[in-house]
Amino acid sequence: MTGDETPPPQGTRPRWRPGWREWTLLAIPLSLAAAWTDQSPTLVFVVAAAAIIPLAGYMGEATEHLASHSGPAVGGLLNATFGNAAELIIAIVALRAGMVELVKASIIGSILGNLLLILGLAILAGSLKKPIITFNRTAAGASASMLALAVLALTIPALFHFMHPAAGVAEELRLSEAVAVILVVTYLSSLLFTLKTHKRMFGGEPHPVTGQAWSRSVAITVLLVATVGVAVESEILVGSVEPMAQALGLSHTFVGLILIPIVGNAAEHAAAVMVARKGKMDLALQIALGSSTQIALLVAPLLILAGIVLGAEMDLVFEPFQVILLGLATAVVAMITLDGETHWFEGVQLLAVYAMIAVAVFFI
Repeated sequence: MTGDETPPPQGTRPRWRPGWREWTLLAIPLSLAAAWTDQSPTLVFVVAAAAIIPLAGYMGEATEHLASHSGPAVGGLLNATFGNAAELIIAIVALRAGMVELVKASIIGSILGNLLLILGLAILAGSLKKPIITFNRTAAGASASMLALAVLALTIPALFHFMHPAAGVAEELRLSEAVAVILVVTYLSSLLFTLKTHKRMFGGEPHPVTGQAWSRSVAITVLLVATVGVAVESEILVGSVEPMAQALGLSHTFVGLILIPIVGNAAEHAAAVMVARKGKMDLALQIALGSSTQIALLVAPLLILAGIVLGAEMDLVFEPFQVILLGLATAVVAMITLDGETHWFEGVQLLAVYAMIAVAVFFI
């Protein structure tokens, strides 16, 4: 500091400057205007998707701040419960619009995105400082095992469908509902396992809360407002899917398997990359694997329940191509976590597999 410079007065706060998330909030009025004035469906889809991304980020941040006022068990429960809230809202809106195949594709796409895209980006980000990244092998192995069992449960209705083609739609719906109940019970057991009986195995590393923690009232208000915002934007997004897909020549499978999960998981993408960049690879793995497990054990069963309430024939009978992709992706991630270390090239390989899946789905 030179003699001409005067220090800032004590007690003054640094001037607030809007970041990228605040600027992207401008997409909210733009999406509303585009929808109300019947603009191009592609434009409506893009700006609605851009609006959901910061809102989902605020939902996640509000949950983190709310969890900071609770004990570790309650905080972990909040993080686990609201981890995929934005994506669940989008899926319910699509289900209400009768887009069952789109919703089923989004379930598979979300798991694939977490396992291949998020984890690949996180490994690349963590490799910028270290040639070899190490992580808790026991915790990663336990998470990978839980994920593999959850994915296996998801494939049972599809296996039943293809092995017993004589079964009717009613039988497949009842089977899916029974599997959904079992998955929810398994999810509750997984919370008890990770947050109570074996929490030491998972390290208990919390998601970072930057800056001063919000008060409970502020966190709850932000969470409620962001949730309403995501619901409104989801209506706009889903309403533009059909005309947008027709205009661009995209299938519902591509939209559900690739586009919708990227939008719904964008906040988790950023969080995983950020913590991996800071050297917290265990937390990045927890985000990627934990979110995938939650989709299989909680989000999918909740969508079955939503289908019953909304009168939609929502089941867990996925396409063979999607089931095979899901099994292969789970096996690849399990192999990566076996030795407790990874490097940048494995991140590149995960991203390459995801890119090849996106290209293949584009031609469906």
